[in-house]
Amino acid sequence: MKNTSRRKFLKASALAGVGTTIATGAVAASTAAAPKKELFVHHVYFYLKNAGSAADKAKLMEGLEKLSKVPTIRMVHIGTPATTNRDVIERGYSISWLCLFDNLEEQEVYQKHPIHLKFVDDYSHLWEKVIVYDSVGPKRA
Repeated sequence: MKNTSRRKFLKASALAGVGTTIATGAVAASTAAAPKKELFVHHVYFYLKNAGSAADKAKLMEGLEKLSKVPTIRMVHIGTPATTNRDVIERGYSISWLCLFDNLEEQEVYQKHPIHLKFVDDYSHLWEKVIVYDSVGPKRA
């Protein structure tokens, strides 16, 4: 083992402590300056005019697949009512469309995107009602 004087040891420890304090302060400052990241969730429930029509359901699914190509969408899920059956479960819709965005601004780009506008023009005749639930929350790792 190398022989180190007490004075050298204390000096090295003090310098290490200062370095750690500076590094920690820099991380805290950069974290405080960073904008808050919020995930934007857009969930749409489509109620078809002809709810029993497999052709209409397939047509809307086709349109939603096209819609999923909007570049600001981070994740998409297209679904139909599950077979679960409890008093609190809404099963009257035909298709649900769930998509995630990095933030509100990205969702606003989606709303004005030509693919979205064409989707509404080409497929809105299929539904009688649409319900939208938008929510925000912190991004999780």
